[in-house]
Amino acid sequence: MVNGLAFRIMGRDGDVDDLVQDSFLEALRNLERLDNPQAFASWLGSIVVRTAGKRLRKRSLLNRLGLRRATPIDADTVLSRDAPPDVRADLSRIYASLHEMHHEARTALVLHRVEGMSLPEAAQTMGISLSTIKRRIQSAERVLTTAAREELL
Repeated sequence: MVNGLAFRIMGRDGDVDDLVQDSFLEALRNLERLDNPQAFASWLGSIVVRTAGKRLRKRSLLNRLGLRRATPIDADTVLSRDAPPDVRADLSRIYASLHEMHHEARTALVLHRVEGMSLPEAAQTMGISLSTIKRRIQSAERVLTTAAREELL
């Protein structure tokens, strides 16, 4: 679950393994804070999301400084071959545009549209309000719409 979530947020790169390891270390350090053992999976998912956010912020800064090049995620490596064609097409558009999104909008969109979380679940996982996640998803949707328009031209 942790590896899959990290992979879908970050894409295929060397950061995924480090993200998974850092997430487990963070969980181990803070295990005493887990009040409800039945909520372990969602608690761990929240740690993955927060840790991914830190890595995406760092990546964004390095991109802006010209110390790293933004590379689109290869959707074929992320998508299931068993997915219906319409789902594959939708997710391919999402993954082709992720590198252009702000990391917070990117994470919100992945949690909601790719992971299938409801808005309240995604907001809780990210540790933000429902209205904030809605704004972030709207921001991500604008990027997708712009990319779709450019694709048609």
